Order: sequence, then structure tokens, then C-alpha cells
Amino acid sequence: MKSLILKDLYNIGHNAKSMIFILLILAFALIPSSGVEGYIIMSGILCSMMIITTFSFDDQSKWLKYAMVMPVTRKDIVISKFIVLLIFSAIGAVIGLVIGAIGGTIAHQGIFSSINDMLTLLFTGAASLMISEIAGSMSIPLLFKFGAEKARILMLVSCLIPAAIFFGIYKLFILMGVSFTDQTIFILLCCSPFLALVWNFFMYKISYALFEGKELL
Repeated sequence: MKSLILKDLYNIGHNAKSMIFILLILAFALIPSSGVEGYIIMSGILCSMMIITTFSFDDQSKWLKYAMVMPVTRKDIVISKFIVLLIFSAIGAVIGLVIGAIGGTIAHQGIFSSINDMLTLLFTGAASLMISEIAGSMSIPLLFKFGAEKARILMLVSCLIPAAIFFGIYKLFILMGVSFTDQTIFILLCCSPFLALVWNFFMYKISYALFEGKELL
């Protein structure tokens, strides 16, 4: 398992500088217009999408066919992809927090003016991690089913479906008369790790079922 994770991290390492450069450019574009919070969430989502690149490397090198003659199981391969996704999402959230905090300070947005502002920043980082996990995990079944090249066309679906679900839940709460106060948002943020865990579990089950039935040799 550890070797499978390290394989993807080593393969993606040469893209790290390019990703940081992109995040810096986005900081100049997003922080003045969308604020630090929007930038942090976007950073997490962008980094989580690097999971697509790991599948692309696997496809180009015919890695999955080779892996089947090694002492690893299909379950190990699927689980390793979800762990790599978690690592990418966490890195994106942390980088977004650091660059966002520096950019917000330069843009005089007062993100360190009070304890509440700093807590908001940390909660935004946690939200970025959860959103990235949900969006990224939606792409993994598509990647196992169609491969990296074909799945790229369907990546929009992986973002639209979770967005539609969350929007539907939001509308349901509004119809039920639930107002989104700071306390409500705080409770939702506290529940988000559980929601992301449940979502990832279902995406793992779907991914494993698709990969288990895929003929490689």
C-alpha cells in the first residue's frame, strides 16, 4: 500500500512547481475579487484534480496491467488512490491557507484583525479540504471506468453532481425554515468530515466494483 502511494507522489512531483505557479497566479486574480475564502477553496479543488494526472501516468505506462502480476490486490490499488486524493486535497488546502493569508494581508482584507476572522480562515481551510475530497472522489469511479483521457470529458459531471446535491439540500433547508446563521454554518462544518467520509466510502465501493469487473490482461 505504501509503495502504491509513494509511486503516485513521486510521479506527480515534477508537476509541483507548475501547480504552485498556477496557485500564485490565481492568488493575484481571485483574492482581490472573490476574497481569501474563495481562493482557499479553489486551491483545494485544483490540487485534488491532480488525481487525474496519476491515472494518466498509469494509462501511459500500462501500470495497471503490470500491477496485476505483482503482490498487490485491486482493493489496494483503489484504496491507495483515495489516500493519494486525501493527500492532494490536504496539500491544496494548506497551500491555499498560506498563500491566501499572505495575499489577504497584502490586499489589506483584515484577515488577522480579530480572533473570529482567523477562525473563519481556519474553517475555510477545513471546508476546502472537505469540498476537494467530495469533488475529487466523484472523479475516481469515472477514471477507473473510462481511463484518464475519456474521463476528462466527464470531469464536469464530477463537480456538477455534488454541487447539485448541496444546492438541493440548501433549498430543502430554506423550505423547512432553517436560517443559515453563523451557528448553523458552524454545525454544518463540524458535520462535513462525516459527510465527506460517507461520500468517499460510497465512491470507494463504486470504484472497486468497476475496477473489479474490468478486464486488464
